[in-house]
Amino acid sequence: MYRYDSTDQRIIDERVAQYREQIARHLAGELTADELRPLRLQNGLYIQRHGPMLRIAIPYGMLAARQLRKLAEIARRYDRGVGHFTTRQNMQLNWPQFEETPDMLAELASVQMHAVQTSGNCVRNITTDAFAGRARDEVVDPRPYCELLRQWSTFHPEFAFLPRKFKIAVNAAATDRAVIRAHDIGLDVQRNADGEIGFRVFVGGGLGRTPILGQVLRDFLPRQHLLTYLEAIIRLYNLYGRRDNLYKARIKILVQALGIEEFARQVEAEWEHLRDGPSTVPAEEFARLAEHFAPPEWQPLAAEDARHTAHLASDRAFANWVSRSVHSHRTPGYAAVTLSLKAPGTAPGDITDEQMLVAADLADRFSFGELRVTHEQNLVLADVRLADLYEVWQVARQHRLATANIGLLTDMICCPGGDLCALANARSVPIAQAVHERFDDLDYLYDIGDISLNISGCMNSCGHHHVANIGILGVDKNDEEWYQVTLGGQQGNATALGKVIGPSFRAHEIPDVIAALIAVYVEQRTPSERFIDTLQRIGSDAFKARAYAGRDRRRAASRVDRKDKESEALHV
Repeated sequence: MYRYDSTDQRIIDERVAQYREQIARHLAGELTADELRPLRLQNGLYIQRHGPMLRIAIPYGMLAARQLRKLAEIARRYDRGVGHFTTRQNMQLNWPQFEETPDMLAELASVQMHAVQTSGNCVRNITTDAFAGRARDEVVDPRPYCELLRQWSTFHPEFAFLPRKFKIAVNAAATDRAVIRAHDIGLDVQRNADGEIGFRVFVGGGLGRTPILGQVLRDFLPRQHLLTYLEAIIRLYNLYGRRDNLYKARIKILVQALGIEEFARQVEAEWEHLRDGPSTVPAEEFARLAEHFAPPEWQPLAAEDARHTAHLASDRAFANWVSRSVHSHRTPGYAAVTLSLKAPGTAPGDITDEQMLVAADLADRFSFGELRVTHEQNLVLADVRLADLYEVWQVARQHRLATANIGLLTDMICCPGGDLCALANARSVPIAQAVHERFDDLDYLYDIGDISLNISGCMNSCGHHHVANIGILGVDKNDEEWYQVTLGGQQGNATALGKVIGPSFRAHEIPDVIAALIAVYVEQRTPSERFIDTLQRIGSDAFKARAYAGRDRRRAASRVDRKDKESEALHV
């Protein structure tokens, strides 16, 4: 994985020193809260419902074991011993002391990590496929391009104060595992007929209050022009993006207002001033970056391992885990392993300092000291020998990192919600836990099969509820928490936005609503259909009718029970 050079380390150390001085000036009364706000935000420091929150960058989801150990140390020393992985492949610490955050950033810098540009109106963390460099369906490894974008966007002087935050995702596989169409810019790495590498460029995607999928801006952009073309896009956005309305400030609104054809025309006109200029990337630079992501020293192994096969046959629990958590690898004898952060009773995406240390040890022992953070809020060991899978599973299971639910209903994406976030309208985590309690039978979950359930506590959609088969959105109605349900969203090559099925539900109704939706699927499916397939085939009406029929029965029963109690009270 990428290692800082002297320039990288110097600018991060300088930023820590600058930030330390800014915090000291604020504490001394020399900087007001309003003056400090843009400075602290671009160093990852939010003020949340109960106090500060520090968001730490994990560029394109790559973590070294030593870095995860440092995160464990920081979580234990400066926080409450728990970190939260986000859909942007970052980590959030939710209980730091304001005055200690400069020390936390200094600790991060000591292991080549930082928190810059994890907030603010700038280019945020670049994200990509958690199986990058290992997936069999990959065109090329996308990480050198992600690193190029990281270096280009960090402290970019022209794009430090955009109209709104800006997110870029990169996919380089036949299957999109980075949800590129839900980003301001999505890049799909391709080869043309001559074998040249380039990008299919999507623009104007984003979730939040106005969910929109990105549109194709250019079918094939030769890779040497990547930076100049992105500069043209973002420069146009910087000039004409709305700054008078927070809810209309994202680039998706500008693209919709102009139309994709006119937006493309203006980008091309702007690009004429930049094309072939100093930011054109030579082949030598791509080669230099690729060296940082050279494959580890994989052993020459057989495609099958006898001990692994024997364990599969003799241990059903292990076989179940393998079926959901172990993924194919480009190299014979190896596999990629997902460590689930969705154990019953825990907040999805949360990891304790002890679990961080265990995961780091597993990475060192079995996966060349490297981990990946997924946008589904799990961890990946990318290079595990088949012969080692049983031992990895045993250790992971002891520490609640081996729940065999990857891709199933309880593998939920979930934001922290109203328990922590100042923007949330409702709590998310209790809903996730209630669903987990209701659907705690793994045999039943396996029978349901692949299905996505995502939960957001507000319209910002940090839980990606719009692109889930079943999405849940917390809303505020007269200072009470209610939950809106969407159906039909999905990720991947057929990324789609879910549609609201009707009026919202109370919190205690959500598990019953989910059960009703699943029941329709089980009744109507054909043997080969997933939930999303059945939904698309028969439409949403049957699902909606069942969900609200159950609600009406529950509310009628509640009214009868209330009248009975009132009648009893009259006769006391």
